[in-house]
Parts: sequence; C-alpha cells; structure tokens
Amino acid sequence: MRLLLSLVLTFVLAGAANAAGPKLLWETKGLAQPESVAHDPVTDVLYVSNINGAVMQKDGNGFITRLKPDGTIIERQWVKGLNAPTGLAVRDRTLYVADVDELLEINAASGRIEKRHKAKNAIFLNDVAVAEDGTVYATDTPMNTIWRLKDGTFEPWLTNDDLNGPNGVMVQGDKLIVASFGKMPSNGQKQELAGLLTVSLEDKKVAPLGKGKPVGNLDGLQELKPGVFLVTDWAGGALYRIDSKGKADQLINLNQGSADLTYFPAKKTVVIPMMLDNTLAAYALN
Repeated sequence: MRLLLSLVLTFVLAGAANAAGPKLLWETKGLAQPESVAHDPVTDVLYVSNINGAVMQKDGNGFITRLKPDGTIIERQWVKGLNAPTGLAVRDRTLYVADVDELLEINAASGRIEKRHKAKNAIFLNDVAVAEDGTVYATDTPMNTIWRLKDGTFEPWLTNDDLNGPNGVMVQGDKLIVASFGKMPSNGQKQELAGLLTVSLEDKKVAPLGKGKPVGNLDGLQELKPGVFLVTDWAGGALYRIDSKGKADQLINLNQGSADLTYFPAKKTVVIPMMLDNTLAAYALN
C-alpha cells in the first residue's frame, strides 16, 4: 500500500511540475531598452539591440550587445554609435539591423558596419527577416510598409493598410508571417488590438492567419513548430502561442515591453528582451 501511495504521489508531483508552465532560467540586467535578440549559430553568441533613448530618434546612443547563451555579457557596447536599433537577423556572417530609416549590414566577426541601406521616407524600420535566397524584408510599422533588399536594391515592397502596423516578420516558404501591432491608446486614440497575418510573396495578398482574431499589440515572432508561433504582446506584456487557425494561448504573463524574441527548439528555450525593464530573460517551455 505504501509503495502504491508513493507511486501515486510521484505521478501527482510530476504532473504538477509539468503544469507549472514556463520556468525562468536566467535574467540579464543592465541593458538599455533592449528591443531584439538574435542568435549567431557560428559563434554561438546572442546579439541584442539597445535603443538607449527615444524610439525613432536619431541620437547616436544606440548599440548592440554580445552575450553568451547563458546571458553573460561578453561586450555591452560591441557596436555603438547607432540611433535606435530594433530588429535583428543573422545570415551567414552578416548581422542585419533595422535602425530608424536605415538597414545596416554589420560584419558578424568584426562588428564593422559594412553597408548602410537608406530607406527614404521610412519612419520606423522595426523587424527584419531573411529568406533562404538571401532576400531581406523589414517592416516599417507606422507606414504600413514592408521593405525589401534584393540584389543590392532596398525599396518599399508592399504598402497596405491591411498590415495594421506590421511589426514582427518571418519568412515561411512562399509567404511572410507578420505580427501586427495595431494601435496603442494615445492622444485620445482608442486602442486597437491585432493578430497574425500572411502575405503572399507571389502576389502580395494580405490575409489573416486562420480566423485572424485580434490578440494584442504584437511584437516578436518566432516559429515554435510547423504551424505554431511564439508571439509577444508588447503592450499587454505576454508571450502567446498562436496556431495556424489563429487560436491564441497565453504562456507567460510578462511586464509591458516584451519585445522581439528568439527561440531555441533543441533546448525548448525562449529568450525575450524586456524593453522597459532593461533586461533579457530566458524561459524553459514545457
């Protein structure tokens, strides 16, 4: 009987542990409005963009931090003199950085800025994604525009109000997945929540993902597994799992400012910049 009770208790405790949800693994403090994090698979380091000032302001205060995968800072201001850097993407040995109205190409080995692609009339380049063929896409959230860098030409690829404040972006096969920000309440403006969208790379058609139910003021976007995405809600302070039908489940209740995350499938670990807390946090997902 005691053995049976012991086994039952073991299973109950194991179930309770599994039901406890994501667990905080580590937290790095001392950053300055971190907005995006990207992993370099070659050197196994993390890059974090720090706005360090007013968003969209060209003040020269922004910088990029290099960290170990456990959150230890290697070099706080690895690349400095930027303005308000946000979205990051790594391709081969190039780190692409969205910086207000420029897309930067930074040498991932030296930290040297190799190229600057000016986005004429852009207001706020936000997130960056790179396709398999090397084409780079960047969202301009206030202008409802997606820019494209292809064959050395950086130009507006799509402007459509249906994008509803495009923020997070990723390339998936023959389409883009876009996390829309909607609108935050300001100057008497009513808050407008948004969801995930798909954009056809062939005909640029914009459509809701699944039922397209509004979720929040969305920011970071990563694939959890095929057809399922991890998405942060910047205004609501949350991490959501959203499937291809548009069903959203909150995984973590966070502070406001949860931004452009990265995910390690092998470790089932998500790393999230907490912009208003000046921290970077890693969580283990069940």
